[in-house]
Amino acid sequence: MRLKDRRAFSKPEVMIIPMIDIMFFLLVFFMLSTLYMVDLKTIPVNMPKVQNAQSQTNVNYLVTMKADGTLYLENKLIDEDTLLQGAKEKYEENNNFAVVIRADENVDYGKIMVLLDKFKAAGITKFGLATETMVDEHK
Repeated sequence: MRLKDRRAFSKPEVMIIPMIDIMFFLLVFFMLSTLYMVDLKTIPVNMPKVQNAQSQTNVNYLVTMKADGTLYLENKLIDEDTLLQGAKEKYEENNNFAVVIRADENVDYGKIMVLLDKFKAAGITKFGLATETMVDEHK
């Protein structure tokens, strides 16, 4: 029996190009999947539309006020006292706590101001008012 010469065997190689392809594929996959992870749990409301709105995705306390005056915390119906008490507790835990209010465009401006005043009385000073961005059809 004759054995093959050791030099005849090729050395194992690590193929870099397929590994780079796989890494790029994984990178794109994770980038796209994180885009869909941003899920704001809200109820549908007809918000006012503006031209120059800023987008913010990390919202601590998302309050929705429907046209009939009902309040929702994210997507759950909540009464005003519970809402204010919860906001006060969150603010005590984190001084950078902010409230974002999504109000229907048909809600009386006075109701929104009364709610903002009650948040301010609870010690919360950082607010945001949510809007929808108006699409410019002339571009």
